[in-house]
Amino acid sequence: MPRNLSRRDLFKLGGAGILTASGIVALNKTSLTTNHKHNLLQTPAPMEHGALPGVGEVDHERNGFNPMELLTDFDYGHVSLLPNGQTLREYEVVAINKEIEIVPGIKFPAWTYNGRVPGPTFRATEGDRIRIKFINGSNHVHSMHFHGFHPGSMDGVPGSGGMAEPGQEFTYEFDAEPFGLHLYHCHAFPLARHIAKGLYGAFVIDPKEGRPRVDHEFVMVMSGFDVDFDDTNDFYAVNGIPFYYQNHPIQIRVGETVRIYLVNILEFDLINSFHLHANFFQYYPTGTSLTPSEFTDTIIQGQAQRGILEFSYKYPGMYMFHAHVTEFAELGWNGMFEVIP
Repeated sequence: MPRNLSRRDLFKLGGAGILTASGIVALNKTSLTTNHKHNLLQTPAPMEHGALPGVGEVDHERNGFNPMELLTDFDYGHVSLLPNGQTLREYEVVAINKEIEIVPGIKFPAWTYNGRVPGPTFRATEGDRIRIKFINGSNHVHSMHFHGFHPGSMDGVPGSGGMAEPGQEFTYEFDAEPFGLHLYHCHAFPLARHIAKGLYGAFVIDPKEGRPRVDHEFVMVMSGFDVDFDDTNDFYAVNGIPFYYQNHPIQIRVGETVRIYLVNILEFDLINSFHLHANFFQYYPTGTSLTPSEFTDTIIQGQAQRGILEFSYKYPGMYMFHAHVTEFAELGWNGMFEVIP
């Protein structure tokens, strides 16, 4: 007998682990709306003890983005010099509605910047001039609100400036400051829905003197998906797709230094976290200092908090990283580093 599948059901069954190619579970293919719940057509057996949740593969080509590529996809823009010698970085961003597959068999009607979730990771150097042509190609009013310094007219907030109606465009222009790790998101209301639907991304401003060289730099944007629109997350993810880095471990080598730009934009939950197995990392909150604040293996972030993590591994092996909220990890926020000799 069909019954509603709740967030707690997903947790007990191991999240996306129930969505296997064998077809044990099928979800109602009717478009999800605020009052429409996806239905469980057959009751699956509970997840086997000791097994990892999250099997199967989404169609990354159809989605138009791949989380492995997003790790290192820094967008430096079109670079030129202004008459005063200042570096100008120009970008074009289009907001569009786009259905994406977040776990096998579940499609989510996302709102996106440039057709991906999260949006582009903008990168600049402190003092550069940023110019972003924002085109609203969707059917809702949207904006881009950047964390950092800028005039009020560039804030992307109703009543201040920077909003774009459907079919309209707006150009944001400001200097990149202060240096650090920042983020951007839509600031149209209802704010929670515009963020939760996918309108967010990371914004890295390097100090003028740069940061010390490392072997790898990765961007990780933590978020969630409320697939039945009841203001409660059903899945959790890094860089858009739940379970991705569990099923596709990130390869690094023993002794290599890794820098992670970690941003939390999770809606509907008060906090998020990052835990690294069998290791510790230097942590730079907001990245606005070149001196780490602590040496730890777990950090907590509220929404819009962010920080830079730096570490290396002493031994080869497979090592987990995940949210240290068990439910988040079971429902998609879980990954692996494969450390090779």
